[in-house]
Amino acid sequence: MSLSAHDKELIVKVWTKISPKAAQIGGDALGRLIVVFPQTKIYFSHFADLSPSSPQIKAHGAKVLGAIGEAVSGIDNVSASLSKLSELHAYNLRVDPVNFKLLAHTLLVSLSATLGAEFTPEIHLAWDKFLAIIAAVLSEKYR
Repeated sequence: MSLSAHDKELIVKVWTKISPKAAQIGGDALGRLIVVFPQTKIYFSHFADLSPSSPQIKAHGAKVLGAIGEAVSGIDNVSASLSKLSELHAYNLRVDPVNFKLLAHTLLVSLSATLGAEFTPEIHLAWDKFLAIIAAVLSEKYR
């Protein structure tokens, strides 16, 4: 899957708008992930509190959106932008790659909740493709 120039333009435009709220959106998306897909909690068993509003969940969600920001900055080569993160998740953390797709889903929900009517079908599609690329990049080291 590839992004058109227009897709990239939409992604950067939305990122510019949401980046001041990135930590909040990331915390929301990760909180949703552990509620909607409780099997993902096993990767956070070292957290003292696994509630969606826990400071540790919120902080990790902020890190996730930080990585999304890196991918936006390197939108023409997402693989290079997230190479170290891919290695970390594959070799050290051993996260099942299906979870990247689940997180992409909850991120889309959080983006929609944040942007409301501004989250048009066109923006939804661009971000869906972008997050699918990120999920694929994070899964590369498993092959």
